[in-house]
Amino acid sequence: MTERNKWVEKLLQWFDRTGRALPWREQKPRNPYHVWVSEIMLQQTRVDTVKTYFTEWMRRFPTIDALARAPEEEVLRLWQGLGYYSRARNLHRAAREVLLQWGGTLPRTREALRTLPGIGDYTAGAICSMAFGQKTPAVDGNLLRVLARLYALDEDVLSLAGRRKITGLAEKVIPAARPGDFNEALMDLGALICIPLNPHCDQCPLAAYCQGFQQHRASELPVRKKKAPQKEFHAVCLLVQQENAILLHKRPDKGLLASLWELPTFLAPEKNDCLLLARENFGTFGDVPLWCHKHVFSHQIWYMEAYEAETPAFPLDASYRWVAADELSALPLSGPCQRFFQDLREKRAGGKNKR
Repeated sequence: MTERNKWVEKLLQWFDRTGRALPWREQKPRNPYHVWVSEIMLQQTRVDTVKTYFTEWMRRFPTIDALARAPEEEVLRLWQGLGYYSRARNLHRAAREVLLQWGGTLPRTREALRTLPGIGDYTAGAICSMAFGQKTPAVDGNLLRVLARLYALDEDVLSLAGRRKITGLAEKVIPAARPGDFNEALMDLGALICIPLNPHCDQCPLAAYCQGFQQHRASELPVRKKKAPQKEFHAVCLLVQQENAILLHKRPDKGLLASLWELPTFLAPEKNDCLLLARENFGTFGDVPLWCHKHVFSHQIWYMEAYEAETPAFPLDASYRWVAADELSALPLSGPCQRFFQDLREKRAGGKNKR
């Protein structure tokens, strides 16, 4: 047995003993739809969070057919809280394409899967290996990090050349008998032991084979190019109430927070410009904000303030809707809007308790 095969065998033995019990892994053989949904949910989201969402999702949309036939608003509402809503919209669109073009069954080839909205190289590799037993690596952040340390690679893992090199290494070692387990084992190792900061090398089953560990460089790897700084904006939100209803605005169907509902919101790089924009478009409102919040997105930061405002004198277009307070939970709200109502409820509850 070569050294290369030895570390793969050690990895699989470790996975057999310690592999995480996750709801999308319960069915054997693996359900392709479960693999697909779980991998999309796990992008940019913690496993513990995804467990609850996945279970509820499968209760409401147990099949691709059920997801394809659901209204988008219901899909987005069920996704509410996971963030990165384009993932949910792409899942929904792809389910409809699978229903129309493939009879409700996911195609079995990497090439066909890649044609579906929201499915890239990684997700296609995960489905092909875990659900269909194909010898295909699933190159995610965990796999990039583990192999960069294992082989002590100095290439930037986020560069095209770095990713290609690691993909090539994975293709050479992935076992034909257990490709899905190999990919999941690397994911678990990266999530539990070979973590980004301060890896637990003393607990790693591959320490004896890891060049990064042997060279005392594990914490320095992988090499990553620094990200561009996030753009910063000021946001003014307006709370407009009429009897027991609140005025909400639906965002455009493309772009950040697409198709989600929010308070009427105005955005500008400078605070004074933002206030001026809100007053020009919605009329006057008070000077004292009832809510302040810093909301961090992956590429933007919003410094938010909410003000109470009067019903505008001009006619409202179809992107606005009056919503009863007890109906808010039925709509897919943007993350900042969810946070506003949550903070407002807590503030009012605190005021009642003081009395």
